[in-house]
Amino acid sequence: MPGDALKKVMADSAKQQRWKRNVILTCAVLGSSAGVAMAQQGATAAKDAPRPATPPADPTASVVIYDGGLKAGWNDIGWAPRELPKSAPARLRMFNYGGWILYQPKLGGAYGALTFRFTAPEAYGEFLDVRLDAPGAAVFPHVRISPEFIVKKDREWAEVVVPMEVLNPRGVPFDRVVMRASKDVGRDWVLFDKVALVPLSPEIAAARAAGGGRSGRGAGKESKMVIDCAAASRPISPLIYGIALDGNRETQDTFQWKLGATIRRWGGNPTSRYNWKLGRAWNTGSDWYFRNVQLGFGADDFLESNRKHNTQSALTLPLIGWVAKDTTSVGFPVSEFGPQQAVDETEPAGGNGIRRDGTPLPPGLPGTTSVQAPPEFISEWVRSLREADAKRGGARGVHMYILDNEPALWSSTHRDVHPEPLGYDELLKRTIDYGTVVRRADPEAVIAGPAEWGWTNYFWSAADFAPGRPPYTDRRAHGDVALLPWYLRSLRDHEKKTGVRVLDVVDVHFYPQSNVGLGVEGATDPDTNARRIRSTRALWDPTYKDESWIGEPIQLIPRVKQWITENYPGRGLSIGEYNFGALKHMSGGLAQAEALGRFGQQGLTSAFFWQYPPENSPTFWAFRAYRDFDGKGGRFQDLSLPTTAPEGTSLFASRDASGKKLTAVLLNFDPEQAAQAQLEFKGCGTLNDVRVLGYSGAPGGFTEQATGTKAEQALSQRLPPYSITVLDLTVK
Repeated sequence: MPGDALKKVMADSAKQQRWKRNVILTCAVLGSSAGVAMAQQGATAAKDAPRPATPPADPTASVVIYDGGLKAGWNDIGWAPRELPKSAPARLRMFNYGGWILYQPKLGGAYGALTFRFTAPEAYGEFLDVRLDAPGAAVFPHVRISPEFIVKKDREWAEVVVPMEVLNPRGVPFDRVVMRASKDVGRDWVLFDKVALVPLSPEIAAARAAGGGRSGRGAGKESKMVIDCAAASRPISPLIYGIALDGNRETQDTFQWKLGATIRRWGGNPTSRYNWKLGRAWNTGSDWYFRNVQLGFGADDFLESNRKHNTQSALTLPLIGWVAKDTTSVGFPVSEFGPQQAVDETEPAGGNGIRRDGTPLPPGLPGTTSVQAPPEFISEWVRSLREADAKRGGARGVHMYILDNEPALWSSTHRDVHPEPLGYDELLKRTIDYGTVVRRADPEAVIAGPAEWGWTNYFWSAADFAPGRPPYTDRRAHGDVALLPWYLRSLRDHEKKTGVRVLDVVDVHFYPQSNVGLGVEGATDPDTNARRIRSTRALWDPTYKDESWIGEPIQLIPRVKQWITENYPGRGLSIGEYNFGALKHMSGGLAQAEALGRFGQQGLTSAFFWQYPPENSPTFWAFRAYRDFDGKGGRFQDLSLPTTAPEGTSLFASRDASGKKLTAVLLNFDPEQAAQAQLEFKGCGTLNDVRVLGYSGAPGGFTEQATGTKAEQALSQRLPPYSITVLDLTVK
């Protein structure tokens, strides 16, 4: 589990309870009707306000809302401190997710876009969220004001145009405009002016194009692409579209089920210490002061949710030998270990195990927080799961068992119970001991491991870098063979000797090391965006030299597949965790779409995004490009076809078993220039129906696009800048 996932599992600590109360209050205000209190306030204001002017019936007319002052018929409500001076821009302080609502009862008319200008401190970044709203159950997309919607910069002022196709894709009646901060910002003033509902005139459309919006600049760079239906196809495992549990959000979110994910993983650092007998207890390790906590759900709840949503399950099994004994103990209690570098004041107070001078404290006994969990403990759990399956009629509840999580980091993440760095021999012994009992309890089980965190632990053990020891001594003691090949060869020899197979799938984790960020975070300057997208090449490209401290080609999938072929043939390959950062930015969405395409093209067994992307973010829609691009079940097909595409673009193609249905995903990585894809279909038959759906970052997701020039076995299609385009095709 990456470092930015720290603190995720403390939902029930006192500090988190205070945080949750604040979030609940904020969410109450920011709900789909702008909060009950805000709606009531708006209704009261409307009752006392002058009767609004009749809105225009002419869709080509404009309605000015605020221009040097609030216009007649409009009401000012909201929760951000603000000043609306006469003959001047509105001034708002948008700290604490502050927001402003401009409201007119019985607003009518048809509009092409919302326009306004605003200025804010540069340090705020992309902070502004805009949406429409109405009383009742209607839900409108949240639109983050990114460069796509900024048509002009006039010194500090940014002029914004947001089309109604983005704000109101279903054409639902609305009566208010909501502007709020989508993240916590400072207390400096944010100024707004010239807020209006306008027709999307040709002039505005042209301004958006010139500003680098969806349409892009110029006629588009010609890009010759080929889909080869005559060459051999490769089956695509449905399990490459996996996501992970988010321990802090499991009982709050529902949109994770809209991604189209096929499998979910119970994993991350705390699962190494999950006590299935207590049901909802695990230890947070170094992520949060080595504290035992009680979750609002357990593994059984996780499995049941997956069953309910027809999603398969991957379950991490603890191999570390210790699990949480309760839901209250801490590994380095201040009462025993004294002052520490950082302390969680929740009772009992626990520290981070680091003295104030920065040196680590020797841990106490493992029994401070934990009870022993030998192989028999895990065997009993697996048997109980299969017995529960039998009672439900025999359908399998767990489709993959994963042998713990990032064991090379135990001496850091769980050093209160495993302070010694893990070596080659211990990793192998624990894999065999625990894998054997899993196989006996569930003979048809799919078992994956070793779930290592990244590059260094593909080649060396944690013991190779143990403080006070010469480097690489553990590897040299094992024939100077890299860890993963040695591990696979040893397990192959064990199966030959005993007849017991304890590993079916090789599981490794992958995170770009090139400083692109993880999760929602990550810089979004042009250089970082381009590097984020390029970093996906580390998954497959032998010519790509990693732009990080690694400094050499990683070619992760071909490399590990070669190790499997040479040392333990027949194993599958899973990427148990990955994430490219900037999930709310189009560069993050493009990186995700590229990765999913490569997973299918390269023949992965499974892959699990860490954890799941925010609703309606570009990364969310990258999943949907393959899983439900039209909201009606349209998806990438089951057989991967060979393709070629020029630099700066990608093309992934698939067909169904009949060969009559083709689906392709085309990516344009250029943030400013469109591409004109010239697609040749080799041996595919004659193009019949062609449907084009496009996405360039708007929260509403994919929209149908005009079809380009079509021939019998060719198609010319425009790809907007920074875009994902889906071709839904039939051939005859």
